[in-house]
Amino acid sequence: MRARTELNAAGRSKRKMTANHRRGHSPRAPDNMETLYPALATLAAYLIGSLSFAVIVSRLMGLNDPRTYGSGNPGATNVLRSGNKTAAALTLLLDALKGFVPVFLVSEFGARFGLGEGTVALVGLAAFVGHLWPVFFKFAGGKGVATAAGVLLGINPWLGLATLATWLIIAFFFRYSSLAALVSAVFAPFYQLLIWGGGPVAAAATVMGLLLVWRHAANIQKLLNGTESKLGSKAKGAVPPGASAGQVHSHAHGKADHGRHHKHDQKHDHKHDNKHGAKP
Repeated sequence: MRARTELNAAGRSKRKMTANHRRGHSPRAPDNMETLYPALATLAAYLIGSLSFAVIVSRLMGLNDPRTYGSGNPGATNVLRSGNKTAAALTLLLDALKGFVPVFLVSEFGARFGLGEGTVALVGLAAFVGHLWPVFFKFAGGKGVATAAGVLLGINPWLGLATLATWLIIAFFFRYSSLAALVSAVFAPFYQLLIWGGGPVAAAATVMGLLLVWRHAANIQKLLNGTESKLGSKAKGAVPPGASAGQVHSHAHGKADHGRHHKHDQKHDHKHDNKHGAKP
């Protein structure tokens, strides 16, 4: 009798698992995997975030290392100061994707491994931290604006779009990338709290916002002093590819000398004409 009861229970359990599988319910991950899967996802996101695309793209396109000119920040805005808009656009896109892709993958496929909203937020934060302190580049990273935007777009597209719209509005009217980033970093957590509520996403947005403000400390001082560079301005230290600093310096002096000689010749001709002009 006991054996029959156990067989019936086993049969019911098997039928229940089959029904759940047909309805699309995945079996719960073992207890020891509930910690391992989030840890692996977080580590993978950090490693992806550690890919400094400003440096990688600049090297592939034969440009100078963005850490050697302008603000010294390996980000899209500083790459733009090199004068190469294509390199800056690629850097912006890839930096945003490395924040978006890990979050999107966990959101779409993490449920079967027991990964919920908390892991999604943690993965996004890990990708962002990877950009700030990349293990592949001696922990010298950028400020994380594009990566943070990618993370927010992956977590909640509407939150990401609202934050991007804030950045665009400030950048359009004031022409300061840093100011736009600071305002967006402050507004993003409030958008989340006011519209979608608290939770892990709000916590991640708040931490990213605080880190963004901290990484922009030097820019804040420049904004207060009125010395911050505007969007589109070219860095003085951005040497064109294939030319040394001495060549650029000599070229600049050559142009200046040519201008002085040209002005001297014009002045001499003008005096000569006045002195030996045609008599009536």
